[in-house]
Amino acid sequence: MVSKPTKCPGLYCGRSYKGQGEYTDCGACLRGYQPNNESLCQKCDSEPAFYDWLYLGFMAMLSLILHWFFIDYTNNRKRSLVVLHISALVETGVAVLLTLLLSEPMGSLRVRSCPVTKLEDWYTMLYNPSPNYTTTLYCTQEIVYPLYTMVMIYYAFSLLMLMLMRPLISVKFVESRGTKSMYAALYFLPILIVLQAVFGGLLYYAFPYIVIVLSLITSAVKMVYSPDQRSFKSLIIDNLTNVRNLTVLAGHWLLHAYGIVSLTELSEPSFHGPLIALVPFPVIFYILTVRFTDPDNLDKVA
Repeated sequence: MVSKPTKCPGLYCGRSYKGQGEYTDCGACLRGYQPNNESLCQKCDSEPAFYDWLYLGFMAMLSLILHWFFIDYTNNRKRSLVVLHISALVETGVAVLLTLLLSEPMGSLRVRSCPVTKLEDWYTMLYNPSPNYTTTLYCTQEIVYPLYTMVMIYYAFSLLMLMLMRPLISVKFVESRGTKSMYAALYFLPILIVLQAVFGGLLYYAFPYIVIVLSLITSAVKMVYSPDQRSFKSLIIDNLTNVRNLTVLAGHWLLHAYGIVSLTELSEPSFHGPLIALVPFPVIFYILTVRFTDPDNLDKVA
């Protein structure tokens, strides 16, 4: 009869089964395993939850949006930049595909994952126990497997695809006008890796709010740069009939909708679904009320 091992100290220490009724000493479980309530390491066989996929999608979109932003920001002439935008999209798609194929089970788009239950799961290095305050048991591991490392692998592939594809496209199609945006990516991609390493858990729980707030702010900033703020008609013409402006505005709306879906997880479709129809409301509200915020109107009131 196999004797049941004693429970390990700490939140994340576990024992692995060696065979013949023997278990290892308390320590970190193997990658892809989690300790259960009896401190026995068990293999994770579940798939990422809907919210997990939304988080991974957010981290993938973050790099793509930064690519698109710096492509526009580093070029005064906006025409013919669509080739660079498409290149960034393809680079991101290839990086996502490679990341999924190399995740367990390898060669499949299916992903094996461990469930995330609390914020502490992301920072196991902070919860190494010290029994009797004499020695420290090092049980640091990826409890949130593979959400922590998967994002970093994706950014590494994004960097590789950038160096393989963008220089050729920049030279051949846009007269090397993509050089500065490539230099920017060489900075922000490593920064995103560090951001994931340090703040991954906080981002996991906060990203819906970040997406909603930033989409509102950037939409307002975009509207502010319209040339004629006093005319209701010119605001509509400038933002809804100009193809470039409408594309940017639609992008903000999609991000806002993504934030709402992430926040609600559409757990009550009959209630949460109609909320997505309210996505254009902030822009409509801005167009209808901006003329009343003109500082010159203060003189008339006085």
